[in-house]
Amino acid sequence: MALGSAIEWTEATWNPTTGCTKISSGCKNCYAATLSKRLKSMGLQKYKNEFEYTEHNADIELPLGWKKPKKIFVNSMSDLFHEESTMEFVGKCFSTMVKANWHTYQVLTKRPNKMAEFSKLFYSYFGFEIPNHVWMGTTVENGDNVWRIDELRKVRCNVRFISFEPLIGSVGTVDLSGIDWAIIGGESGYGYRQVEKEWITEIIDQCKKQKVSVFFKQWGGIRPKSGGRKIDGKIYDEYPKINNTSDLVEPILA
Repeated sequence: MALGSAIEWTEATWNPTTGCTKISSGCKNCYAATLSKRLKSMGLQKYKNEFEYTEHNADIELPLGWKKPKKIFVNSMSDLFHEESTMEFVGKCFSTMVKANWHTYQVLTKRPNKMAEFSKLFYSYFGFEIPNHVWMGTTVENGDNVWRIDELRKVRCNVRFISFEPLIGSVGTVDLSGIDWAIIGGESGYGYRQVEKEWITEIIDQCKKQKVSVFFKQWGGIRPKSGGRKIDGKIYDEYPKINNTSDLVEPILA
């Protein structure tokens, strides 16, 4: 786990799994795949399998050791709902999130159908929906993947978000009902694909009309901060508006 993060919308990262499989156009220049190769060459045992999906039992309870509340991005180097992930392992990770409920967890996937399936199991086991301090999100990088929003709406949770990053095409008109937060960002790194202003503003305009909080992360470029974060002279730094009263639940743990 990293106590600090260069990702603007979070404060720490927790990677109980590493590695993934590229499944859509947004994955083409995956930073995690490149970084995993570098970490393996540096001799980090956790990345001995490089970018092959791997579950790390030793890291499941790491957030319990952090006593100061933080926003934690879950799996910046993987996808917890990867095709090879086991529901048992995912359940253990969520058990940690329920126990260490002084943190806020941001769980992002490109596989919201499996996330929705897991949320039903979560409810059956714990007796309540995934609580407010665990935000459930999916990535939509262009119009081809707007279907993921419908799948995200099936997730039994209180807070849902979309990461429109890397934004590599127009998403068109989107239904944002049931969505609390939108992250927007251009691609960065070697071979980055240029984001167009209209793609960004069409999302911001729809978020405003549908009352969804907006966080514009970056224009992107060779480096994440190459283009800055302002659009039309404004920085969008919004987070979900949450009613915390429904988050006061007692964990039901075996």
